Amino acid sequence: MKRILVVVDMQNDFVDGALGTKEAVGIVENVVNKIKNFDGKILATLDTHQNNYMETAEGRKLPVPHCIRMTYGWLLNEKVLKALDNKEYRIIEKKTFGSTKLVKEIRRLKSDDEIEIEFVGLCTDICVVSNVLLLKAYFPEVKMTVDAGCCAGVTPESHKSALDTMKMCQIDVIGE
Repeated sequence: MKRILVVVDMQNDFVDGALGTKEAVGIVENVVNKIKNFDGKILATLDTHQNNYMETAEGRKLPVPHCIRMTYGWLLNEKVLKALDNKEYRIIEKKTFGSTKLVKEIRRLKSDDEIEIEFVGLCTDICVVSNVLLLKAYFPEVKMTVDAGCCAGVTPESHKSALDTMKMCQIDVIGE
């Protein structure tokens, strides 16, 4: 059984930068410990925007420039990056909430092997839920788990709503 940990968008702008929250700051150590104790492949996504972000559909709906490629806010949180140091991991840049590149990488890792996937990261109610449900659509028989103690949403209420949505879609939620 191959185990895969997907670390979603643990970037400076989502932790304590442009879109950071105290809840996001509060999960960093949990995510670091999860990475350090994880035995398997790790995929870390990076929300990636360009300088024209404000002209995009997302920029018009969320007019807060964030995760602009090659800026400090785009980089993984330093503690998270340090935790990845001695791990086998791959970075996947994504242009929007859910990532088809992540689907392709999971498909490549899966081949004929049985896999299980665990998710941690930010934001529960946007990018985590988007990627979880996207992967569930492609891999309906794969066991998927979200560690709620390693996730934070835009608000505590939207975090809980996203967890409830994922539970309804047969995703295991732990760490509540």
